[in-house]
Amino acid sequence: MIKIFAIFSIFIFIVMPMFGLAPVAKADSNSMLWGGHEQNVQVATGLGNTDPRTMAGSVLKVLLGFLGIIAVLLILYGGFKWMTAAGDEGDVDTAKKIISAGVIGLVIILASFAVSQFVINALYNATGATG
Repeated sequence: MIKIFAIFSIFIFIVMPMFGLAPVAKADSNSMLWGGHEQNVQVATGLGNTDPRTMAGSVLKVLLGFLGIIAVLLILYGGFKWMTAAGDEGDVDTAKKIISAGVIGLVIILASFAVSQFVINALYNATGATG
């Protein structure tokens, strides 16, 4: 416990202030995201010239949606296992563990969705993007 507290203290008092000392990049809000080379990026990568923040947000939404479906299916499986346990305490305990793991997973997924939405919106607001 003391070791965890020491690591946490080092992180809070030493590592976090370093982020405050980092130089802030001042970009012209009228400059293009790709530096005027968006056609070159599109040709070189074949990915298009979509804003990287938009791409990251879309990928995160798809991944977190998929994980949410898996968590709900896990909860449903636990409920099915509980209903078919026929009173066997071992199967009921296993089903309870599956359901609680699914609920905890769903809470983590929803929290990560909220954090990712906040970060993507903060990036948009900080860079003056429209979209």
